[in-house]
Amino acid sequence: MGTESGRMTSKQVWTLGLASLASFMMALDSLVVTTSLSTIRADLTASVEQLEWVVNAYNLTFAVLLLNGAALGDRFGRRRVFTTGLALFTVASAACALAPDIVFLIIARAFQGAGAAMVLPLSLTLISAIFPPHQRGRAMGLYLGLTGLAAFSGPFVGGAIAEGLTWQWIFWLNLPIGVVAILLTTRRVDESTGPNGKLDLGGLGLVTAGAFGLIWALVRGNAAGWGSAEVIGSAVLGAVLVIAFVLYENRTSQPMVPMGLFTLRAFVAANSANLLVFASLYGTMFFLAQYFQVVWGHGPLVAGLLVMPWTGTLMVCAPIAGRLVDRVGERRFVVGGLFLQAVSTAWIAFVIDAHTSYLDIVPALVIGSAGTTMAMPAAQKAVVGAVLPGQIGQASGVFMMLRMFGGVFGTSVSVAVFGAVGGYATAEAFSEGFSASMTAVAVLAFVGTLAGLAMPGRRRGQRGGGHPVAPEVASTV
Repeated sequence: MGTESGRMTSKQVWTLGLASLASFMMALDSLVVTTSLSTIRADLTASVEQLEWVVNAYNLTFAVLLLNGAALGDRFGRRRVFTTGLALFTVASAACALAPDIVFLIIARAFQGAGAAMVLPLSLTLISAIFPPHQRGRAMGLYLGLTGLAAFSGPFVGGAIAEGLTWQWIFWLNLPIGVVAILLTTRRVDESTGPNGKLDLGGLGLVTAGAFGLIWALVRGNAAGWGSAEVIGSAVLGAVLVIAFVLYENRTSQPMVPMGLFTLRAFVAANSANLLVFASLYGTMFFLAQYFQVVWGHGPLVAGLLVMPWTGTLMVCAPIAGRLVDRVGERRFVVGGLFLQAVSTAWIAFVIDAHTSYLDIVPALVIGSAGTTMAMPAAQKAVVGAVLPGQIGQASGVFMMLRMFGGVFGTSVSVAVFGAVGGYATAEAFSEGFSASMTAVAVLAFVGTLAGLAMPGRRRGQRGGGHPVAPEVASTV
């Protein structure tokens, strides 16, 4: 543990450094892929639906396996599962780089998500285990600072690699980092375990299959027809399995998602708003860099640079927003932030066409980034503040899972609307599709604003109002 003077020990430095390195690698990977989507589409002759799965395969496996990643670490050893997840992520990255076609790439991305589901929650658990409470805030600040650096530099790095080398190098980049992280973790990080709870394999299977069914219906709607047996059957089966998951979780002794949490108004409203924050965020980012490339004709490097007003605003505003939430209150920040995101995406939808100038959309990018940055920490604080201290870990896991589902949902809605209105054939067709998808994203953000209004206001002596943001939910990307 740390010294009385507050200095970190060698073990603490190594644990914090390696946990931060893992978080940086995975945050960077997620963002560089977004910038390189157009290059991947052209090289592998992928449809927009297949390109969507390059993003959603990762997010979906991450979301459904996340809660069990921490449980595996508690049972089999946190360092062991952390390094296993790093190895899986690294090998899957190499498989992505070697992908001969788009289907192989999608499968490899799913395995990347599975690896990340083991690494990211355990990176936070390892930090929490080795730092005493009075040092955790500083440690988490350093951890999130490096993750924020990945958010800021990701689009630029992805564009530089895709244009200067080939898109495969965005995945090869993970190989040396992953190998070094694995070797150093086995030598420098102590092993630890936690409560050996039972893994909820039944719940895992139901939520995975249910989510897959619903997302498959959204992805295939345009191609197969929204009234087709495939789409209707997939949607109905997905909904039935999600209902079965809820019923199962209410009956099992050790559920992965305690359904009692959803009887709390603040918990439900904040999680709903948070899901829609990430739905609007991912729905925007999927097409933004592609617009700069397909319509304006820029390469990935310039497209990455053009996205940086969004990532730069996120990096600057995040620590400020986190501090102000305590003074202003969670509901105001969630409502105000989502309203700004709705304004931003509606702005883009209104001005976008094949001849839009960059100055027409820069203010919208800054406003939208500021809005999401306001809403995210406020929603996090509201979720953990709605539950008892002993439930914070479970609430944090649900929060992270739902935010990833939000990303999958937002991407799917954005692509479905784009495919129904536009396409890649001409700059005009892409612009029309992008404008329509931003209209849909603006609606999602506005619905999130309404969800935020359902959050209870700050009351003197309110239970949970003083809970700190749990480290499991502190990451924003």
